[in-house]
Amino acid sequence: MSGDLVARDAAAFFHQDGSSPCVSALHAVDGVWLEDDTGRRLLDLHGNTAHHIGYAHPELIAALKEQLDTLPFSPRRFTNAPAVALAEQLLSKWPGPPARVLFATGGSDAIEIALKLARVATGRHETISVEDSYHGHGFGAFGLSRAAPDPRLGPFLPGRHHVTPYWHPDDGAARMVEGVKRALAASSQIGALIAEPIRSNCHVPPPWLWPQIRQLCDAHGVLLIFDEIPSGLGKTGRFFAFEHVGATPDAVVLGKALGGGVLPIAAVIADARLNLAPELALGHYTHEKNPVTSRAALTTIDIIARQGLIERAAQLEDAIRARVARMRQDIPLIDHVRGKGLLLAIGLDPARVCETGISIEAIIGLLREHGLSTTAKDPSSFGFSLPMTINDAELDWAFTSLGEALAAARVS
Repeated sequence: MSGDLVARDAAAFFHQDGSSPCVSALHAVDGVWLEDDTGRRLLDLHGNTAHHIGYAHPELIAALKEQLDTLPFSPRRFTNAPAVALAEQLLSKWPGPPARVLFATGGSDAIEIALKLARVATGRHETISVEDSYHGHGFGAFGLSRAAPDPRLGPFLPGRHHVTPYWHPDDGAARMVEGVKRALAASSQIGALIAEPIRSNCHVPPPWLWPQIRQLCDAHGVLLIFDEIPSGLGKTGRFFAFEHVGATPDAVVLGKALGGGVLPIAAVIADARLNLAPELALGHYTHEKNPVTSRAALTTIDIIARQGLIERAAQLEDAIRARVARMRQDIPLIDHVRGKGLLLAIGLDPARVCETGISIEAIIGLLREHGLSTTAKDPSSFGFSLPMTINDAELDWAFTSLGEALAAARVS
């Protein structure tokens, strides 16, 4: 049955990397679990970083049903209670000077709203971004991720400056700072620097990096935009990931988990001093203030706060690091765990991976065979990004399955 649905999917959808063709077909989701249409269950260690509160959280489902029965849609130029309450809730979390918000239906669109704000505020259209990052798939957002995207896609936004990623093994952070300095010296038209404060491949920057870049941005009148689409909303053990890195941006973008793993919604929170162009439509979408998606986000934030999930993410990081360290004693294939909170990856020893002759893709397959769904973060690491609602028994199950899968990889 699953094979039939996967085949139908492959015949109906355009094929693209990471999507169609699919690995399986889902029948249900619940909490930390995926269930395919054969009844097989997988504990989800990836979730497209949208499953902060797990899947189908009963409070969220109940709130959405109530919202559908009261106000399911709000045309543009009208406001509604969930949208205003969500804006106020997000602003209450913002640790910087007074701010304002705009909503969008996805992270790519929200990134491009932030770029528009930067262009209006600075009068400049060029950008600095980090090579090998990811900011979405719009023509503006995707061009930020790669200096040279596939040439078949044609030109992207002009004036893109790309710098070495701080996680590059050859003194990446210092090279990144020097790249920013060179770009700022080479052009007076740079209006924004955009990056993930903690990359979603789970590399944590050195503590001096973002304060230095913040100073460079201030000295050149460049706005600092942080993309927290995968990392915000408490996943790292603080509400905003940038609260770990010693620099407050001029704008931050949230998405993915903001809709509670149910509905698509993203948000830009930015310094209120950027409120300079009321005559322009900067993010005037049909579902700009949709009451149902707003209610999803508002309920998600409430669940995170009321259940103490941010604190739990921070506590579980310590517990997971300790368990991985113990596991290394029996499975030397494991090299390290990296990240913050529950935005984590487990790195394998590249030399031992080479010795086993098994690729990271094959390891991902073994993990799936042992009931764990995840993706590769690089050629020798995979995501271990758990929902913040995971309970102790589920965490024990995850580690038992992880140990069995990696032991199988060692002997295969």
